[in-house]
Amino acid sequence: MEEIHKKSAGDFFILYLFLNFVYIERNTKSCMKNKSLVSIDQCSKEDILRILDNAGEFEKNPNRRLLEGKVAATLFFEPSTRTRLSFETAVNRLGGRVIGFQDASTTSSSKGETLKDTILMVSNYADLIIMRHYLEGAARYASEVTDIPIINAGDGANQHPSQTMLDLYSIRKTQGKLEDLTITMVGDLKYGRTVHSLIVGMSHFNPTFHFVAPNELRMPDEQKTFCDERGIKYYEHTDFTEDVINETDILYMTRVQRERFTDLEEYERVKNVYILKNEMLENSRDNLKILHPLPRVNEISYDVDDNPKAYYIQQARNGLYAREAIICEVLGINV
Repeated sequence: MEEIHKKSAGDFFILYLFLNFVYIERNTKSCMKNKSLVSIDQCSKEDILRILDNAGEFEKNPNRRLLEGKVAATLFFEPSTRTRLSFETAVNRLGGRVIGFQDASTTSSSKGETLKDTILMVSNYADLIIMRHYLEGAARYASEVTDIPIINAGDGANQHPSQTMLDLYSIRKTQGKLEDLTITMVGDLKYGRTVHSLIVGMSHFNPTFHFVAPNELRMPDEQKTFCDERGIKYYEHTDFTEDVINETDILYMTRVQRERFTDLEEYERVKNVYILKNEMLENSRDNLKILHPLPRVNEISYDVDDNPKAYYIQQARNGLYAREAIICEVLGINV
């Protein structure tokens, strides 16, 4: 892709060496072992529940000066609206200060500076780095080259752990539990880092999954193997039908991500393949809630917005509370 060609060759070389020689699992025993959150599989069931409980405390009172005197750096090598703004709002509401960038083209990385040098430089100024990057594994690499905490705000098509925490918080808040739920994921399941992370996060709670996607965007084998190894039930569909919706507790819609496609003709073929319309919800369960990591394009009709089962706007608001809890967790601050 044109954008990839613009990136520093040094970044690719460093990450290639790192991802081939570092044993990925060594930091996955405990969520905060190295004071970073780069993948949801670092978190035990107890870690998840503790963070969700703390998020609930922040919902009661989001304005608490627990970060007085601390600086958080937000490094967004990819575009973001909700994730970046909710993290920055979280830092501000906790009494901290924010530095960083939202356009990597204005930084020294556009001159060829490696990711390692960028992280080491920023580590001189901040107590915490919140980073979104286009390369899978970038956040984990960053956590290895600095002593300050790293929070992964999304790395390529790989992981988005803070989104998973707010999704879990939203699910528990609307369902009253996390256990024994049926979750239907619809749309871009190949490149969708939010659904990949959510599968891992929900794996502690005996879910049943329905994966609805065209063949070009079906759930990767890695995630299905993860489910198989843990005895998690899942069913795959290419048709998005009311029969599937009517079996569902959580309907998790996703957009088809144009930025992940190298073949734009393929994108055009699948971009509008599934559209949720209000009449499709007529016989759905009373407890059904519709989630979406946003932004949406055409996959949810606007007539769904007024349905009480639509929860994606409230879901985005929950991101503030979940991210306040995550920030305090990695910094070792008691809530």
